[in-house]
Amino acid sequence: MNGLEFSFAGAALTALGSGALWWRERDLLCVSDLHLGKSERIARRGGSALPPYETRDTLNRLAADLSFTQARHVICLGDSFDDLGAAQALPEEERLWILGLQAGRRWDWIEGNHDPGPVGLGGTHLGELALGPLTFRHIAAEGACGEVSGHYHPKASIRARGRSISRPAFLFDSKRLILPAYGTYTGGLRSQSRVLCDLMGPEACAVLTGPQPVAIPMPGKKR
Repeated sequence: MNGLEFSFAGAALTALGSGALWWRERDLLCVSDLHLGKSERIARRGGSALPPYETRDTLNRLAADLSFTQARHVICLGDSFDDLGAAQALPEEERLWILGLQAGRRWDWIEGNHDPGPVGLGGTHLGELALGPLTFRHIAAEGACGEVSGHYHPKASIRARGRSISRPAFLFDSKRLILPAYGTYTGGLRSQSRVLCDLMGPEACAVLTGPQPVAIPMPGKKR
């Protein structure tokens, strides 16, 4: 499994091609914005019917990342389910799958804006979590330093062989790190968007996910 190593706030981290963040020193895997149950939530609210396989696909990728890293600590960085109803409607097979992934691991659910953390599943529910030099929360806070967050589903683009390639991306500068959305049916916010440009410093980089993660200067930032 491919990853790109970088240093942030004194911590040696790896951006995995899946969109997960690996902190080897702490045996910690962090994923953000799983949005499990999105197809169920859309159907429940009268929207278009989507193939109801996104939860299994997302859990398959998470299981692969856990197998690769052998992480002993997992942080789900908010919006783990598309809403509280999606968590409650989780099929028994998938609920047991999550419980199996949790076995033998510390598992922290960080509160998101879509859900307060899944009900009826193991793990600890937290508003945020400070570990060493890093603080994990769902939405970036003003003035934060050493902050790892999600929420914005960032994506970035590069030109290759005469065409533009757009992928979910990690964004980081000297103070904050924003993770891409990990969920299968999640969209993305372009790094050129005003909100992301306002959050990130002029030195910000983007790490595009995929089979071979690549780091580039954050598109949209003036240097």
